Amino acid sequence: MKTLVITGGAGFIGSHLCDLFLREGNRVLCVDNLLTGTEENLRPFLKNERFSFLRHDVSKPIEIGEKVDYVLHFASPASPADYHAYPIQTLKVGSLGTHNALGLAKAKKAVFLLASTSEVYGDPLVHPQREDYWGNVNPIGPRGVYDEAKRFAEAIALAYHRTHAVDVKIVRIFNTYGPRMRQNDGRAIPNFISQALAGEPITVFGQGSQTRSFTYVDDLVRGIRALLFSKLNEPVNLGNPREMTVLELARLIIELTGSPSRIDFRDLPQDDPRVRQPDITRARTKLGWEPAVDVRAGLIKTIDYFKSIGAGAK
Repeated sequence: MKTLVITGGAGFIGSHLCDLFLREGNRVLCVDNLLTGTEENLRPFLKNERFSFLRHDVSKPIEIGEKVDYVLHFASPASPADYHAYPIQTLKVGSLGTHNALGLAKAKKAVFLLASTSEVYGDPLVHPQREDYWGNVNPIGPRGVYDEAKRFAEAIALAYHRTHAVDVKIVRIFNTYGPRMRQNDGRAIPNFISQALAGEPITVFGQGSQTRSFTYVDDLVRGIRALLFSKLNEPVNLGNPREMTVLELARLIIELTGSPSRIDFRDLPQDDPRVRQPDITRARTKLGWEPAVDVRAGLIKTIDYFKSIGAGAK
């Protein structure tokens, strides 16, 4: 049995990681201040004697009085709505929070895994995006608080690897969806599903020609697990290389929900990436990983989840 500390473990992806590692017989300590995570996501684990929840802001020092084998740092607002609402907290958790989580991993001689993001590529001038691309980021734009927090987090993680020999893993996560997303998350899929189930207009920014690559959460956590137990220290893209436009996504969700919703086009936000598609050659060759869940199948599961929590109810 291994002991894992998962910061941000009450969030969407973090809670799925708690679930995975508990099912495999490990001990999991979730650290979360519930800024954007929810206790509801942890409810299935609370009676498990191998699970503990520490309500704590990782931007402040972390003390864990037991052995720790792995530290997975997933604490951060992750949707534009969240990091626009909490810009300072986003910068602090990406800088101070990453520093504290790395300090814990160093003290415990634990493996450290950083949840980075495709947003480190900004509005990319290279397509698809490979891990050796440095990105095209506006550091002072409204998205800069998230983009630069994650770019700094990668830099300090690799500094700890080079200076202190901490075994660091970096996953660059592309758009991920599935059960446990919040209705008010602000990202395309929860927005579109909630609007479709309510029969409301689907709000698409710009003309909907911007592209995204959507990965079902089960595929993502499987890839994160493979990276955690690998020998890799360089960043790894995890995402679905199937690229689709936001307008295609909106129409697919209308079809799958049987909704009467129409499309409502809105102005495109500043610095919204025009394209997003991962090159997953490194994940395929080094981890033997690629996504297995078709977007249509994954969306059906996600729509069922949103129905179960009453999304769209009047």
